[in-house]
Amino acid sequence: MAQMYVTYEAPDELRDKALESLELARDTGKIKKGTNETTKAVERGVAQLVLVSEDINPPEIVAHIPMLCDEKKIPYIYIKKQDELGAACGLGVGCATVAIVNAGKGKSAVEELASKIASLR
Repeated sequence: MAQMYVTYEAPDELRDKALESLELARDTGKIKKGTNETTKAVERGVAQLVLVSEDINPPEIVAHIPMLCDEKKIPYIYIKKQDELGAACGLGVGCATVAIVNAGKGKSAVEELASKIASLR
């Protein structure tokens, strides 16, 4: 069941691309892991793409992220499991949200994702 903060359904192919972009950014750019760091990156307008886990409990932890991203015109995508997000960040644990601050070698992929996400909403 989708959480209350999930505002649209992302196709699996886009989710996979987002996770690949995140791994590239982790290795060649800069990412911010966790809800607090992600929130700061979005508020400062430095996030290029935000990834939000759908299986967060309680949902209030990340419920403000989509609205904040909309306000700052920053694209965001939902990932089914926090474990997938954590693994893409290089963590051994799940991760609620991640912001790609510098996409590094994943720059074109992130830009392409941003335009596809915009057309979904």
